[in-house]
Amino acid sequence: MSDKKRSGRSAKRLTWLAVGLGLLSVAGFATANAIGADWRNARRDSAGIAPDPKVKTEAVVQIYAARAFSWRGTFAVHPWISVKRAGADSYSIYQILGWRARRGLPALTVQEGVPDRHWFGSRPDLLVDIQGGKAELIIDKIEAAAKRYPFANEYTLFPGPNSNTFVAWIGRQVPELRLDLPPTAIGKDYLGPDRFFDDAISGTGYQLSLAGLLGLTIAKEEGLEINLAGLGFGIDPGDLNLRLPFIGTLGPKTDTRR
Repeated sequence: MSDKKRSGRSAKRLTWLAVGLGLLSVAGFATANAIGADWRNARRDSAGIAPDPKVKTEAVVQIYAARAFSWRGTFAVHPWISVKRAGADSYSIYQILGWRARRGLPALTVQEGVPDRHWFGSRPDLLVDIQGGKAELIIDKIEAAAKRYPFANEYTLFPGPNSNTFVAWIGRQVPELRLDLPPTAIGKDYLGPDRFFDDAISGTGYQLSLAGLLGLTIAKEEGLEINLAGLGFGIDPGDLNLRLPFIGTLGPKTDTRR
């Protein structure tokens, strides 16, 4: 065997070893932080990402995702949509809250609140950022799509419908968002009990999904992603990112502006 082939195989082994160690370290870190966690004392303050509504007069649409609370954060994120109309002095937050469904209340909530708050200790990541006149038009579409969401009164942790299912639904209904949810957004691929094919969440491709348990997404924005029992594996050539369970996306930071 030539030295060139040996070095190539060694590089591949080192790459997969690094990925494996990364998965283990992330899982271990998240699990360790979940031990003894108390939601009553966890951070819920602003992360300082969203524009101050008292300063920013233009419309704003932002989508965030943060690690879920407790052991769930090892595997998954919780997303939400924050919107502010032009001239408004506060943000409205669209999200699914599982505890509400367990109490017989609608899981879907639309409330004024902090747009970029820590999610019970986890700092949020900004996925989409749209400001100005375009944002104002998109807010109308988000509002209309949320009213059509078919699982507003339902919540199932896995495989869905859950908080990721809702935000993914909005993404498909409002393709101007070009929303690319990370593979850790478990539940995003749940299309319903009798729907197996749909547009990709970003609106730039298509996906196949069997009840959110097994599926395939091919899209310009997401790249190629395979869903195996809720765990997403893939590659995004456009952003030069790997898509991995536990970790999310691994590679250069993507542009959130639309």
